[in-house]
Amino acid sequence: LRGLAPRVVKILNVPKSINAPMMVTGGVVGLFSVQSADLTEEDVPTITAFGNQMAAAWQQAKLYQQAQSELSAREEAENEVRRLNVELEERVIERTTQLEMANKELEAFSYSVSHDLRAPLRAIDGYTRFLLEDYRPLLDEEGQRICDIIRGETQRMGYLIDELLSFSRLSRTTLQTSAVDMADLAQTVMTELCASEDVTRIKYVQGRLGPARGDKALLRQVWQNLLSNAIKFSANVDTAVIEVSSETKGLETVYTIRDNGAGFDMDYADKLFGVFQRLHSEREFEGTGVGLAIVQRIINRHGGRVWAEGAVDEGATFYFSLPRKEKQA
Repeated sequence: LRGLAPRVVKILNVPKSINAPMMVTGGVVGLFSVQSADLTEEDVPTITAFGNQMAAAWQQAKLYQQAQSELSAREEAENEVRRLNVELEERVIERTTQLEMANKELEAFSYSVSHDLRAPLRAIDGYTRFLLEDYRPLLDEEGQRICDIIRGETQRMGYLIDELLSFSRLSRTTLQTSAVDMADLAQTVMTELCASEDVTRIKYVQGRLGPARGDKALLRQVWQNLLSNAIKFSANVDTAVIEVSSETKGLETVYTIRDNGAGFDMDYADKLFGVFQRLHSEREFEGTGVGLAIVQRIINRHGGRVWAEGAVDEGATFYFSLPRKEKQA
């Protein structure tokens, strides 16, 4: 049959053609066909090779088209991500601005209220003192007792206002940072506190306290509040044991103040650092409920953390950390 093919083609006047499949990975994608009366079998390899080249070119064009499509989709996705990032950043800036304004307004309100309360409070205290000094003989025992209560409460309110003012100022105060000898600072504060205490019932153990970098006056407030609390809440034990130490952990130094006093229920630990939050009644332990809030704000402004652990009647341990490298407030 192969020998008869040329004669059949000539009789039927069928044009000569060579058809080469266009092969790519995965199968045939087309047929490359050449028609000419001058074609011979010798042309088959050439046409087949050209068909393969056409197939390769087709495959490259298809891959390029896919790459362009994927690139376009990627660019659209990146543009969408950028748009969302810009939108998110704008929202964060807006919310942050609103929060800062709200905080400033709240602090200004707290400062104004606290400041404006001083005048009537001084008047109440002054008139009560005047009443006791000049009219005490005219007052019976109950009247004198009531006047003493009024004076005591006005003094307590004055102290509370001072604490509130101190708390509100912390956000506006610029940190005056310097190297701070924490060992000397803690010892100085403890010595001052013990001047008004029965030192025979207090055992103070000061371990190594690493140096810090921060606002010395504010860090003094931290030690003042934490050590005075340790003394106060250990008032009901025969010997108050107060231990302080520090430990370097990674990029921060953690300071520890431990006592064997009244302790607290860990279920309410989240309330410890809230303004006016108290876990003990004022009849048990006096105080304003602002001290630990001040401690937290000071430490936060230094880029650190503050937390506590404790158990009822088993003492409490307070921790605060400060970065080993100074952070801007």
